[in-house]
Amino acid sequence: MAWWKAWIEQEGVTVKGSPHFNPDPDAETLYKAMKGIGTNEQAIIDVLTKRSNAQRQQIAKSFKAKFGKDLTETLKSELSGKFERLIVALMYPPYRYEAKELHDAMKGLGTKEGVIIEILASRTKNQLQEIMKAYEEDYGASLEEDIQADTSGYLERILVCLLQGSRDDVSGFVDPGLAVQDAQDLYTAGEKIHGTDEMKFITILCTRSATHLMRVFEEYEKIASKSIEDSIKSETHGSLEEAMLTVVKCTQNLHSYFAERLYYALKGAGTRDGTLIRNIVSRSEIDLNLIKCQFTKMYGKTLSSMIMGDTSGDYKNALLNLVGSDS
Repeated sequence: MAWWKAWIEQEGVTVKGSPHFNPDPDAETLYKAMKGIGTNEQAIIDVLTKRSNAQRQQIAKSFKAKFGKDLTETLKSELSGKFERLIVALMYPPYRYEAKELHDAMKGLGTKEGVIIEILASRTKNQLQEIMKAYEEDYGASLEEDIQADTSGYLERILVCLLQGSRDDVSGFVDPGLAVQDAQDLYTAGEKIHGTDEMKFITILCTRSATHLMRVFEEYEKIASKSIEDSIKSETHGSLEEAMLTVVKCTQNLHSYFAERLYYALKGAGTRDGTLIRNIVSRSEIDLNLIKCQFTKMYGKTLSSMIMGDTSGDYKNALLNLVGSDS
């Protein structure tokens, strides 16, 4: 499933929310779970991981009206560590959450380019516009300008180019002649000459529609006798290579891309919790079930089995609730 078709697919949704929903009892349950000494984490998990994001927003409103407190701030004061990070992530409306992740990736020392690349390369034009709007509202700054200030060179150019969302053509029209020309141009820009014409790669990868790019990649392999990924790996390096490869992966199969992100977040020593939380939270109401299927196909084990082996306590229980059953 390529990324431009990954709209809300019902069979892809792992968190569907409560069918007979009333925010008031939920707000009451959460208040009791955090009142006095000690916190009832399980009660918090049972409510928040079993409600849709829209329902969580209503619970927060009810909580404020009944108890005069901000629910997210109360959760922050009662919880800690990775579990707190996950629960707070669930409380953000989707686009504001992604805006926050981008803002966090750029603030302070050092930029987490991987986070910016992941979000910008995998979202549709409409989603990117909503993220930009949320970013401006929450941080009083332009996302594009912040990216320009925080990155440089060809990486800056590819990120700004991706932010325009020009790849978003749902018509599915492909001009075969242009596809061959693009493949030839990519070959000339990379394999054929000493040194790489990065701008040519960036222009084609970021402005052509996904259906068109699929055809370009096929044609490229015929001309170059190697895949576009192999050429990118040999011609570029570092964050620019990661950005180009991410565009290729998201074009070919969005669910495989997210499965790979989750796998490498869990694999080996230490867990990359930021990646794990962000991808499970942000895909849980879009296509996480489809990502889970792809994960099992690619790695021969389930996402939940890896989460069980790699995380613990309330954090593990909340993640498993969000991921849902393996059936």
